[in-house]
Amino acid sequence: MEYTRLGSSGLKVSRVTLGCMSFGEPDRGVQRWALNDAAAEPIFRQAVELGITFWDTANAYSYGSSEEVVGRAIRKYAERDRIVLATKVFFKMHDGPGGSGLSRKAIMENIDASLNRLGTDYVDLYQIHRFDPDTPVEETMEALHDVVRAGKVRYLGASSMWAWQFAKLQHAADLGGWTRFVSMQNQYSLLQREEEREMFGLLADQGVGSIPWSPLAKGRLARPWEDMSTHRAETDALHARYAVDENRAIVDAVKRVADARGVPMAQVALAWVLHNPVVDAPIVGPTKPHHLSDAAAALEIELTADEIAALEEHYTPRAPSGY
Repeated sequence: MEYTRLGSSGLKVSRVTLGCMSFGEPDRGVQRWALNDAAAEPIFRQAVELGITFWDTANAYSYGSSEEVVGRAIRKYAERDRIVLATKVFFKMHDGPGGSGLSRKAIMENIDASLNRLGTDYVDLYQIHRFDPDTPVEETMEALHDVVRAGKVRYLGASSMWAWQFAKLQHAADLGGWTRFVSMQNQYSLLQREEEREMFGLLADQGVGSIPWSPLAKGRLARPWEDMSTHRAETDALHARYAVDENRAIVDAVKRVADARGVPMAQVALAWVLHNPVVDAPIVGPTKPHHLSDAAAALEIELTADEIAALEEHYTPRAPSGY
């Protein structure tokens, strides 16, 4: 495994992130493909063996169940000080005034709830899951700064928003003398490259690292176009955004490059994401052991200029998604 600093911060992370949306009780929330403790055990063990020390979850994944499973896994298979643990806040957890959003009440309430579910007294990276248009950015940034000062959080990150919104939040932190974000968890893959227009330039300028979600486009880039026979493809509503005709030529290009190299398609698609200099650690949400081994192997692939051109040539502008 390779390791890098998250943006210009001093936080050292593995170059592959273990995405924990895949873990939890399948009867809680919309992640019907989620793996419970027993089913997830071999994947957690493999992550530790591969040196994947950056684990990312969220309070909303399986309505808190993911955090519970991840917390138990850290205690059983790893050591807390060896894991860079990340979670998030924003989406609805209950109907009360602090049950969602980024108000001071919501942040203070949800960090304590997350720590309780995770069974730890701090998280390394606390991320806002989306931008909250209903809360002043100053209120959000000061509250986040206070949880850092309280020792409950080591670093702050953000996820999936317009570049101007992220700039506004960072500017508020600067004006208030509060803690800035060190990372952006944004959607980025061969099938969704709109972050290249504004966000990546902003991140590079500000020294903020990118930890892309869905680098394999919900698995659409990991198998031939005709093959969509997975449980997640059948049950994940987000998967449909990638199953459009304009993406077929891109998927076919990934297959050609992978076949020529004699490697799985997932390795090629991840290697393309990793070659972007702003990207620190793509998030891989495994449900099978080979998902993590493919991700680790992608670090060894150096795509040629011709391969990169072949992978990129069929992309057409599209509306950003996931905000």
